[in-house]
Amino acid sequence: MGDTVARAMWERFEPVHQLVYFAPEVREAADGLGMRGYWMGYFALRAAPLGPAPAAVVTGCFHVFHPDRVARALPDAWTFASPRQVLRARERAVDAAMTGLYGEDVVASADMAEAADLAWRAAGAADTAGRVLSAANQALPRPAQPHVRLWQALTTLREHRGDGHVAVLVSRRLGPVAAMALKSAAGETDAEFQQRTRQWDADAWRAARTELAERGWLDGRGRLTAAGSDARARIEADTDAAAARPWAALGADATARLAHLLEPLARTVLDSGLLPAANPVGLTDDTWGSPV
Repeated sequence: MGDTVARAMWERFEPVHQLVYFAPEVREAADGLGMRGYWMGYFALRAAPLGPAPAAVVTGCFHVFHPDRVARALPDAWTFASPRQVLRARERAVDAAMTGLYGEDVVASADMAEAADLAWRAAGAADTAGRVLSAANQALPRPAQPHVRLWQALTTLREHRGDGHVAVLVSRRLGPVAAMALKSAAGETDAEFQQRTRQWDADAWRAARTELAERGWLDGRGRLTAAGSDARARIEADTDAAAARPWAALGADATARLAHLLEPLARTVLDSGLLPAANPVGLTDDTWGSPV
Protein backbone atom coordinates (compact mmCIF):
# COMPACT_ATOMS: atom_id res chain seq x y z
CA MET A 1 0.00 0.00 0.00
CA GLY A 2 1.67 3.22 -1.20
CA ASP A 3 1.84 6.49 0.69
CA THR A 4 -0.60 8.04 -1.80
CA VAL A 5 -3.27 5.73 -0.38
CA ALA A 6 -2.84 7.34 3.06
CA ARG A 7 -3.42 10.77 1.50
CA ALA A 8 -6.38 9.55 -0.53
CA MET A 9 -8.02 8.09 2.55
CA TRP A 10 -7.39 11.31 4.51
CA GLU A 11 -9.16 13.26 1.77
CA ARG A 12 -12.18 11.01 2.22
CA PHE A 13 -12.34 10.70 6.02
CA GLU A 14 -11.34 14.18 7.14
CA PRO A 15 -14.62 15.87 6.07
CA VAL A 16 -16.66 13.36 8.08
CA HIS A 17 -14.50 13.85 11.15
CA GLN A 18 -14.78 17.64 10.80
CA LEU A 19 -18.48 17.51 11.69
CA VAL A 20 -17.47 17.59 15.35
CA TYR A 21 -16.08 21.11 14.93
CA PHE A 22 -18.76 22.71 12.79
CA ALA A 23 -22.11 20.90 13.13
CA PRO A 24 -24.60 22.94 15.20
CA GLU A 25 -25.66 19.84 17.10
CA VAL A 26 -22.16 19.58 18.56
CA ARG A 27 -22.11 23.20 19.69
CA GLU A 28 -25.51 22.67 21.32
CA ALA A 29 -24.18 19.62 23.14
CA ALA A 30 -21.19 21.56 24.47
CA ASP A 31 -23.45 24.41 25.56
CA GLY A 32 -25.68 21.88 27.28
CA LEU A 33 -22.73 20.73 29.37
CA GLY A 34 -22.17 24.31 30.52
CA MET A 35 -19.13 25.00 28.34
CA ARG A 36 -18.56 28.72 28.00
CA GLY A 37 -18.14 29.55 24.34
CA TYR A 38 -17.00 27.69 21.26
CA TRP A 39 -13.38 27.23 22.27
CA MET A 40 -14.05 25.71 25.66
CA GLY A 41 -16.32 23.21 23.94
CA TYR A 42 -13.74 22.55 21.22
CA PHE A 43 -10.92 21.80 23.63
CA ALA A 44 -13.09 19.73 25.97
CA LEU A 45 -14.62 17.62 23.20
CA ARG A 46 -11.34 16.95 21.45
CA ALA A 47 -9.24 16.46 24.58
CA ALA A 48 -11.73 14.36 26.56
CA PRO A 49 -10.18 11.00 25.51
CA LEU A 50 -7.04 12.10 27.38
CA GLY A 51 -8.93 12.39 30.67
CA PRO A 52 -8.85 15.61 32.75
CA ALA A 53 -5.69 16.84 31.05
CA PRO A 54 -4.31 20.25 32.01
CA ALA A 55 -3.78 23.03 29.50
CA ALA A 56 -0.05 22.40 29.08
CA VAL A 57 -0.59 18.79 28.01
CA VAL A 58 -3.31 19.70 25.52
CA THR A 59 -1.24 22.57 24.13
CA GLY A 60 1.59 20.14 23.49
CA CYS A 61 -0.66 17.55 21.87
CA PHE A 62 -2.58 19.97 19.65
CA HIS A 63 0.66 21.78 18.67
CA VAL A 64 -0.65 24.86 16.85
CA PHE A 65 -2.58 26.78 19.52
CA HIS A 66 -1.16 29.58 21.62
CA PRO A 67 -0.96 28.37 25.24
CA ASP A 68 -3.19 31.21 26.39
CA ARG A 69 -5.97 30.06 24.03
CA VAL A 70 -5.94 26.63 25.63
CA ALA A 71 -5.54 27.91 29.19
CA ARG A 72 -8.75 29.90 28.93
CA ALA A 73 -10.63 26.64 28.37
CA LEU A 74 -8.75 24.05 30.42
CA PRO A 75 -8.83 22.88 33.12
CA ASP A 76 -11.96 25.00 33.78
CA ALA A 77 -13.99 22.86 31.39
CA TRP A 78 -13.61 19.86 33.70
CA THR A 79 -15.41 21.77 36.46
CA PHE A 80 -18.55 21.84 34.28
CA ALA A 81 -18.39 18.23 33.06
CA SER A 82 -16.02 15.31 33.51
CA PRO A 83 -14.23 13.87 30.48
CA ARG A 84 -16.53 10.84 30.68
CA GLN A 85 -19.60 13.08 30.52
CA VAL A 86 -18.06 15.01 27.64
CA LEU A 87 -17.42 11.81 25.71
CA ARG A 88 -21.01 10.67 26.19
CA ALA A 89 -22.23 14.07 25.00
CA ARG A 90 -19.86 13.89 22.03
CA GLU A 91 -21.34 10.58 20.94
CA ARG A 92 -24.89 11.92 21.24
CA ALA A 93 -23.95 15.03 19.29
CA VAL A 94 -22.27 13.05 16.51
CA ASP A 95 -25.34 10.80 16.32
CA ALA A 96 -27.61 13.85 15.94
CA ALA A 97 -25.31 15.62 13.49
CA MET A 98 -24.85 12.64 11.19
CA THR A 99 -28.54 11.70 11.30
CA GLY A 100 -29.53 15.27 10.53
CA LEU A 101 -27.07 15.65 7.67
CA TYR A 102 -27.31 12.23 6.04
CA GLY A 103 -30.83 11.18 6.96
CA GLU A 104 -32.13 8.22 8.90
CA ASP A 105 -32.07 5.87 5.91
CA VAL A 106 -28.37 6.46 5.30
CA VAL A 107 -27.25 6.10 8.92
CA ALA A 108 -29.29 2.88 9.21
CA SER A 109 -28.06 1.46 5.90
CA ALA A 110 -25.99 -1.64 5.28
CA ASP A 111 -23.35 0.55 3.61
CA MET A 112 -22.97 2.60 6.78
CA ALA A 113 -22.53 -0.53 8.89
CA GLU A 114 -19.98 -1.91 6.43
CA ALA A 115 -18.04 1.36 6.39
CA ALA A 116 -18.05 1.47 10.18
CA ASP A 117 -16.67 -2.03 10.51
CA LEU A 118 -13.95 -1.46 7.89
CA ALA A 119 -12.90 1.82 9.48
CA TRP A 120 -12.89 0.24 12.95
CA ARG A 121 -10.52 -2.46 11.68
CA ALA A 122 -8.20 0.14 10.20
CA ALA A 123 -8.27 2.25 13.36
CA GLY A 124 -7.51 -0.78 15.49
CA ALA A 125 -4.40 -1.44 13.37
CA ALA A 126 -3.06 2.11 13.79
CA ASP A 127 0.40 2.20 15.36
CA THR A 128 0.03 4.54 18.32
CA ALA A 129 3.46 4.36 19.98
CA GLY A 130 4.43 7.98 20.59
CA ARG A 131 1.01 9.19 19.33
CA VAL A 132 -0.90 10.34 22.36
CA LEU A 133 -4.14 11.63 20.81
CA SER A 134 -4.61 8.66 18.53
CA ALA A 135 -3.81 6.22 21.34
CA ALA A 136 -6.39 7.88 23.60
CA ASN A 137 -9.06 7.67 20.92
CA GLN A 138 -8.15 4.12 19.96
CA ALA A 139 -8.65 3.05 23.57
CA LEU A 140 -12.27 4.25 23.71
CA PRO A 141 -15.07 1.64 23.74
CA ARG A 142 -16.66 0.58 20.46
CA PRO A 143 -19.88 2.60 19.93
CA ALA A 144 -23.00 0.53 19.32
CA GLN A 145 -24.46 2.70 16.56
CA PRO A 146 -22.69 2.09 13.24
CA HIS A 147 -22.54 5.75 12.18
CA VAL A 148 -21.13 6.82 15.54
CA ARG A 149 -18.69 3.90 15.37
CA LEU A 150 -17.62 5.10 11.92
CA TRP A 151 -17.04 8.61 13.19
CA GLN A 152 -15.00 7.42 16.17
CA ALA A 153 -12.86 5.17 13.98
CA LEU A 154 -12.23 8.00 11.53
CA THR A 155 -11.33 10.27 14.44
CA THR A 156 -8.75 7.77 15.67
CA LEU A 157 -7.31 7.65 12.15
CA ARG A 158 -7.39 11.43 11.88
CA GLU A 159 -5.53 11.93 15.16
CA HIS A 160 -3.10 9.18 14.12
CA ARG A 161 -2.25 11.15 11.01
CA GLY A 162 -2.10 14.39 12.99
CA ASP A 163 0.22 12.94 15.61
CA GLY A 164 2.52 11.75 12.83
CA HIS A 165 2.41 15.16 11.17
CA VAL A 166 3.44 16.88 14.40
CA ALA A 167 6.35 14.46 14.72
CA VAL A 168 7.46 15.35 11.19
CA LEU A 169 7.27 19.06 12.00
CA VAL A 170 9.23 18.63 15.21
CA SER A 171 11.90 16.63 13.40
CA ARG A 172 12.36 19.60 11.06
CA ARG A 173 12.47 22.10 13.93
CA LEU A 174 9.26 23.78 12.76
CA GLY A 175 7.33 25.35 15.60
CA PRO A 176 3.58 25.95 15.56
CA VAL A 177 3.60 29.39 13.91
CA ALA A 178 6.27 28.56 11.34
CA ALA A 179 4.34 25.42 10.38
CA MET A 180 1.14 27.42 9.88
CA ALA A 181 2.96 30.17 7.98
CA LEU A 182 4.46 27.58 5.63
CA LYS A 183 1.06 25.97 5.09
CA SER A 184 -0.62 29.30 4.35
CA ALA A 185 2.20 30.33 2.00
CA ALA A 186 1.53 27.12 0.10
CA GLY A 187 -2.08 28.28 -0.40
CA GLU A 188 -3.55 25.45 1.66
CA THR A 189 -5.20 27.64 4.26
CA ASP A 190 -5.68 31.31 5.14
CA ALA A 191 -3.04 33.03 7.26
CA GLU A 192 -5.48 35.51 8.83
CA PHE A 193 -7.85 32.68 9.80
CA GLN A 194 -5.00 30.68 11.33
CA GLN A 195 -3.60 33.66 13.21
CA ARG A 196 -6.99 34.65 14.61
CA THR A 197 -8.28 31.21 15.58
CA ARG A 198 -4.96 29.89 16.95
CA GLN A 199 -4.44 33.28 18.63
CA TRP A 200 -0.83 34.08 17.76
CA ASP A 201 -0.09 37.79 17.52
CA ALA A 202 1.41 39.66 14.56
CA ASP A 203 4.90 39.65 16.10
CA ALA A 204 4.88 35.86 16.28
CA TRP A 205 3.84 35.62 12.63
CA ARG A 206 6.52 38.08 11.54
CA ALA A 207 9.13 36.12 13.45
CA ALA A 208 7.97 32.85 11.88
CA ARG A 209 8.10 34.31 8.37
CA THR A 210 11.56 35.71 9.05
CA GLU A 211 12.67 32.25 10.17
CA LEU A 212 11.29 30.68 7.00
CA ALA A 213 12.94 33.35 4.86
CA GLU A 214 16.27 32.71 6.57
CA ARG A 215 15.91 29.05 5.68
CA GLY A 216 15.35 30.09 2.08
CA TRP A 217 11.77 28.82 2.09
CA LEU A 218 10.03 32.19 1.63
CA ASP A 219 11.03 35.09 -0.59
CA GLY A 220 10.93 38.78 0.31
CA ARG A 221 7.20 38.96 -0.43
CA GLY A 222 6.33 35.98 1.76
CA ARG A 223 5.87 33.57 -1.14
CA LEU A 224 7.20 30.03 -1.29
CA THR A 225 10.55 29.63 -3.00
CA ALA A 226 11.48 26.49 -4.91
CA ALA A 227 13.26 25.28 -1.77
CA GLY A 228 10.16 26.06 0.30
CA SER A 229 7.92 24.15 -2.08
CA ASP A 230 10.28 21.20 -1.92
CA ALA A 231 10.38 21.32 1.88
CA ARG A 232 6.59 21.48 2.06
CA ALA A 233 6.27 18.52 -0.33
CA ARG A 234 8.71 16.47 1.75
CA ILE A 235 6.82 17.25 4.95
CA GLU A 236 3.57 16.08 3.39
CA ALA A 237 5.20 12.97 1.90
CA ASP A 238 6.65 12.02 5.27
CA THR A 239 3.26 12.62 6.90
CA ASP A 240 1.64 10.32 4.35
CA ALA A 241 4.29 7.66 4.95
CA ALA A 242 3.77 7.84 8.71
CA ALA A 243 0.01 7.37 8.20
CA ALA A 244 0.25 4.32 5.93
CA ARG A 245 0.19 1.42 8.39
CA PRO A 246 -3.59 1.22 9.05
CA TRP A 247 -4.26 0.90 5.32
CA ALA A 248 -1.56 -1.67 4.78
CA ALA A 249 -3.11 -3.70 7.59
CA LEU A 250 -6.61 -3.33 6.17
CA GLY A 251 -5.47 -4.43 2.72
CA ALA A 252 -5.93 -2.99 -0.75
CA ASP A 253 -9.40 -4.35 -1.51
CA ALA A 254 -10.94 -3.42 1.83
CA THR A 255 -9.31 0.03 1.72
CA ALA A 256 -10.67 0.68 -1.75
CA ARG A 257 -14.11 -0.44 -0.61
CA LEU A 258 -14.00 1.90 2.39
CA ALA A 259 -12.90 4.78 0.16
CA HIS A 260 -15.88 4.12 -2.08
CA LEU A 261 -18.27 4.10 0.89
CA LEU A 262 -16.79 7.28 2.35
CA GLU A 263 -16.92 9.36 -0.82
CA PRO A 264 -20.64 10.24 -0.75
CA LEU A 265 -20.46 10.94 2.99
CA ALA A 266 -17.52 13.30 2.57
CA ARG A 267 -19.06 14.97 -0.46
CA THR A 268 -22.25 15.64 1.49
CA VAL A 269 -20.22 17.42 4.18
CA LEU A 270 -18.25 19.46 1.65
CA ASP A 271 -21.45 20.44 -0.17
CA SER A 272 -23.30 21.32 3.03
CA GLY A 273 -21.53 24.60 3.68
CA LEU A 274 -20.73 23.57 7.25
CA LEU A 275 -16.97 23.76 6.75
CA PRO A 276 -15.52 27.26 6.33
CA ALA A 277 -13.62 27.89 3.11
CA ALA A 278 -10.50 28.78 5.11
CA ASN A 279 -10.63 25.67 7.31
CA PRO A 280 -7.27 25.06 8.97
CA VAL A 281 -6.50 21.62 7.54
CA GLY A 282 -6.79 22.79 3.94
CA LEU A 283 -9.88 20.87 2.84
CA THR A 284 -11.44 22.15 -0.37
CA ASP A 285 -14.02 21.04 -2.90
CA ASP A 286 -11.18 19.75 -5.05
CA THR A 287 -10.93 16.40 -3.33
CA TRP A 288 -10.39 12.79 -4.39
CA GLY A 289 -7.17 14.03 -5.99
CA SER A 290 -5.20 10.94 -4.94
CA PRO A 291 -6.17 7.50 -6.21
CA VAL A 292 -6.74 4.58 -3.87
